[in-house]
Amino acid sequence: MSMQRKSLVQLFVPIFIETLFYMLSGMVDTLMLSSLNDQAVGAVGTANTYIAMFILMFSVVSSGMMAVMTQYIGAKRPGVAYQARNLGLIFNLILGGVLSAFLLLFSTQILHVIGVSAALEAPASIYIRIVGGGCFLNAILPIFAGYLRAFGYSRHPLYATIVGNLMNLGLNALFLFVFHWGVAGVASATVISKLVNVGILVFFATTLIRTKELTERENSRLIFGQIIKIGLPSAMETFIYNVSMTFAIRYLNQMDADGFYVSARAYTTQIANFSYAAGAALAGANGILTGWRVGAGEYEECKIKTHKAWRIGIVVAVVLSCLIALASPLIIPLFTDNPEMVHMVTRLLWIDVALEVGRVTNLIYGNALKTCGDAVFPVILGIVFMFLCTVVGGWILGIHLGYMVIGCYIAMAADECFRGVGMLLRWQSDRWQNKGFIVH
Repeated sequence: MSMQRKSLVQLFVPIFIETLFYMLSGMVDTLMLSSLNDQAVGAVGTANTYIAMFILMFSVVSSGMMAVMTQYIGAKRPGVAYQARNLGLIFNLILGGVLSAFLLLFSTQILHVIGVSAALEAPASIYIRIVGGGCFLNAILPIFAGYLRAFGYSRHPLYATIVGNLMNLGLNALFLFVFHWGVAGVASATVISKLVNVGILVFFATTLIRTKELTERENSRLIFGQIIKIGLPSAMETFIYNVSMTFAIRYLNQMDADGFYVSARAYTTQIANFSYAAGAALAGANGILTGWRVGAGEYEECKIKTHKAWRIGIVVAVVLSCLIALASPLIIPLFTDNPEMVHMVTRLLWIDVALEVGRVTNLIYGNALKTCGDAVFPVILGIVFMFLCTVVGGWILGIHLGYMVIGCYIAMAADECFRGVGMLLRWQSDRWQNKGFIVH
């Protein structure tokens, strides 16, 4: 067994390309679905939002497991990292099986409770049954991908993602344009390609990392408790975010019966993901380095390097989001020829510039805080600003004042920016330095 300790750039590049491929997969789905109609796009976008609310439960373990593994690896105790992976895998497999069965059997009831528009209900239900029924794969994937990255093998999850995405592209074309399966075809392609992705990750994890041979272990209850200590607050933050997005989508559904604003949000999200991918990759790479440094007791180095990662993230976010907004009149017609949709998405992408600045700050500092063990503060911040900005602000600006989807997007941008400032101030306070699991 060998651990590959790398620099920020060495970790960032493969994670960024992997994240980009993952985002491109969603964009390909959207692009191909747009050949059917805008309602199909809105249905899949809506379904994915609610599927994400369920599968975020897997992040209780996967996010906490990453923090625990990297800290113990940094402390030169890789056998405990292997133990953490096994505990996380068992938990997620059980939970994944239960959630898969639930989404498969109750997709229509879920949509009725949510109040999705009538035009989107049937295709959204089909998508939830198929993709939700296979969501146990989402439980396994982050376990093995995180395990590889924690030991410095950041390129190998990229290889698995590339193969899976190429298969998704080919199957999408086959199921949509040859078999004419519509939304069901896109959903089936997603599940099959994810299955292949997971298989490749398992192969790499078992052949490259030989921690099973190490005998060092801790009390399993202690390790699982550490995982939950980080993972539960992290999942709560994601849950609160998804609840706030549920309110935003509900507002959009109330604005029109044809799903125009929901579809505009789906297009905007897919296009803006190019900018988001860079921030998410920087946060992931810096999080791995943070865990190693905290485990080794290198607190000052950890603080300085995280500030550096944030500065890089701000520049990248501004440049990419501005370029995307400028190029939007050329990009959006690839998805739809509706001139009203093109105009609306272009306006949303300019608002997204401010949103991305806040989001990259949130991602980098928030992920660093969680990896250090300071996972409760981001939840408190999320409860306050997601409710005040996205939920209350979205209703005031979007519905009460009549700014519709523009108002909702301004509210979401404000939420990201306020939380980003809070994360930055928390990091500067140094209170995270006594939250780690390793005693120095």
